[in-house]
Amino acid sequence: MKLGVTQSLLALVALLLLAHLLAATPAVPSAVAQTAAPVHEVLRARRIDLVAAGGQVVAQLYTAEDGAGNLRLRNGSGEVRVKLGATADGAGLILMNQSTEPAAWLSVASAQTSLKLSERGKATRVIAP
Repeated sequence: MKLGVTQSLLALVALLLLAHLLAATPAVPSAVAQTAAPVHEVLRARRIDLVAAGGQVVAQLYTAEDGAGNLRLRNGSGEVRVKLGATADGAGLILMNQSTEPAAWLSVASAQTSLKLSERGKATRVIAP
């Protein structure tokens, strides 16, 4: 085979190979099918923030300075409405009113268990065994 014919054939093969590679790779990436997020058996963190679509924090699960677990739930405006916490000898639950003041406070501890109810303009009631 003559040198010119060989070079022409090699150039043609290179051109065909290049065309094949470019055809296999689209110029515009196609939509990638979304796959389900992986499910982890254990998620470890010191704090977890649950956020609404707009980025507003609506719930927080976190550890207190003493290492106890706490949960805060917020309304759509970001105001705390519920607090739940563990202590060394019990637990507490606080439900807030529209002014973000404690309206009901349940406290369970080794020394005393009580429920405090309060409303603006009225005396606080304490219920204990």
